[in-house]
Amino acid sequence: MSVFKVKLIMSTNVENPSSSMDMVKWLIAITLLTGAVVGNYIYADMSVLVRAVGVVASIAAALGVAATTEKGRTFIAFAKESRIEVRKVVWPTRQETTHTTLIVMAATAVMALILWGLDGILFRVVGFLTGLEI
Repeated sequence: MSVFKVKLIMSTNVENPSSSMDMVKWLIAITLLTGAVVGNYIYADMSVLVRAVGVVASIAAALGVAATTEKGRTFIAFAKESRIEVRKVVWPTRQETTHTTLIVMAATAVMALILWGLDGILFRVVGFLTGLEI
């Protein structure tokens, strides 16, 4: 068997197509979201509170259905792992944040002045060389 055939067989085996039920679940989720938008438009004369509750309930149901798909389970696992990683972060203190912000603002002001000066110099040089001073 040639190397090309082996790679082709391996690449087709690695890909795991999602089940056909996943497609049905995604269609249900999209239908629920579409129903939320259309229902909000159709029932525009109803109370905003009632429409908001209906939209939130429809979105929650769509998210619940989407969470049962393979991609949904993968996303939930990723979100849980991300939350664990965020807990490990050492966040700066208020004083460190204030000092860093002031340093960035000062550096930005200095760069703005430098660029403003260079722009003025280049404007005058180009005007002198072309004879088109404004």
